Amino acid sequence: MQGLYDRIVLTYFVACGVSRLARYNVTAEAISGDGGKVKYFEGTPIPTSLLLVILMCVAASQGALRESLWFGRVAFAGFTLHPMVLFFAVSGSLMVSRFRFPKL
Repeated sequence: MQGLYDRIVLTYFVACGVSRLARYNVTAEAISGDGGKVKYFEGTPIPTSLLLVILMCVAASQGALRESLWFGRVAFAGFTLHPMVLFFAVSGSLMVSRFRFPKL
């Protein structure tokens, strides 16, 4: 995933992770209950990104690297996008969403 659009999406993913952590640090006290513990997360927690790491490891173990990456590649406007990078876009968007996920 080294096309220009891939890099833009992956930069977005990192920015979402940083924003997610910053929002948690700022709002943790406000969303904690009387016991002082946070009962839910707003947006998916950062560790859920481990699923993406596992997905990439499975792809690599099956030889799906570089040009043979799953779902191929799409070229438009002279630049490349690997559709697999869209998993990172979805994950990043869920991190900064307002959806509430219960803390286990």
